[in-house]
Amino acid sequence: MDVSQVLCMNGGDGDYSYSNNSLLQREVISMTQPIIEDALMNLYCDMNFPKTLIMADLGCSSGPNTFLVASELVKSIDKIRRELGQDESPEIQIYLNDLPSNDFNTIFHSVSDFIKNLAKQTRVTKSSSKPPCYFSGVPGSFYTRLFLKQSVHFVHSSYSLMWLSQVPELAKTNKGNIYMSRTSPPSVIRAYREQFQKDFTLFLKCRGEEVVSGGRMVLTILGRRSDDPCSKECCYVWELLATALNELVFEGLIEEAKMDSFNIPQYTPCAKEVSNEVEKEGSFEIDYLEVSEVDWDACTNHNLNFTKDDAKGYNMGKCMRAVAEPLILSHFGESIVEEVFMRYTNIIKNRMSIEKAKLVNVSVSLARKG
Repeated sequence: MDVSQVLCMNGGDGDYSYSNNSLLQREVISMTQPIIEDALMNLYCDMNFPKTLIMADLGCSSGPNTFLVASELVKSIDKIRRELGQDESPEIQIYLNDLPSNDFNTIFHSVSDFIKNLAKQTRVTKSSSKPPCYFSGVPGSFYTRLFLKQSVHFVHSSYSLMWLSQVPELAKTNKGNIYMSRTSPPSVIRAYREQFQKDFTLFLKCRGEEVVSGGRMVLTILGRRSDDPCSKECCYVWELLATALNELVFEGLIEEAKMDSFNIPQYTPCAKEVSNEVEKEGSFEIDYLEVSEVDWDACTNHNLNFTKDDAKGYNMGKCMRAVAEPLILSHFGESIVEEVFMRYTNIIKNRMSIEKAKLVNVSVSLARKG
């Protein structure tokens, strides 16, 4: 699997698009807003009220969440400069980054309207004709260099860094699984952990070269509280998808070998693993580290004509389809996609009707060392 070609959320604005099925991710972004505001306050003061700010949202995807992040960044800076008695807003450049397969067209079609609406929400002086911010798209992996040396003041990333640069090279078959599991061989768990360590270290090294001295990063990663990388809190969503796929293997609709060769390129770290890699790489120091939770039903649109429990499962199924469909499609082909996600959604509905499932987030605020 070439991750750079297939690791993208469903584009467009259709029924299974990421744009229309990312309420859970939106909730997580909103939860971390106080951390972002604190980092921006420190940045703005330490930089002595700069007249220009360069910001980057890494793994921006497409849809309303992309503009939620941009909006909150601009409004936070506007609020901070007013609180500090600064008359003039800094000019803000925002780089939107994701893999080349991301649906950048949907983003660009919406930029003009977004800037007009944002200008109404921020206190741009009447004599000023400048927009509140400027946008550029930056396609490419954030496990490579993306920007000029020491050019970026603030980096944001939410629910992106758990995705690996590649599926780990496995010495043994992860039979019957598509991710880490209690039935996975120890070598599989080790390969996933080592791939995360390699990737996250590379991410920090690249950003260390690009972020200015005293610059900030706020990263939120899908993670876990437990030291156990196979704990239910981080593996459950993929175990349920594996259940749906294994049903199709049993019925002869998917070849067993095809199933055994499919593994999700993701690793959900605990806070200790994140802090360890930051300290080892050495470019940044940790200002703040937090572990939080979000319910699966945070993705539920309560306006739908379903009972409460059905709406929970239905929307979580669509949320996961928006994330996982490109991976399933590239490996298994189009013929089984509808059947897989119909079964997956039913399994999720069943689980959510009898238990309270949560996702765990690891959020870290970092400052670039001088």
